[in-house]
Amino acid sequence: MQIAVSSVSDIGEIIRAERKRQRLRQDDLAGMAESSHVFLSDVESGKSTVQLGRVLRVLEELGIGIMLDVPNDSDNVDAHTKVGA
Repeated sequence: MQIAVSSVSDIGEIIRAERKRQRLRQDDLAGMAESSHVFLSDVESGKSTVQLGRVLRVLEELGIGIMLDVPNDSDNVDAHTKVGA
């Protein structure tokens, strides 16, 4: 399923919903992602200053992938990083 994301709080809501769907407690998921339950709480509440790398690790632990929709005319993206290139 693809979900449009336009804010940090959108990501937090998705993480919370998937964590609950997988029946994980915050401290369990935080441990899996080598983080703290405070960090995970900040992510789930949409705190805008959370570290992106750590958020990516949480998403990975939940099995959530990320795709960026880059304009076709973008010359700033190397050909080898584009899907299907």
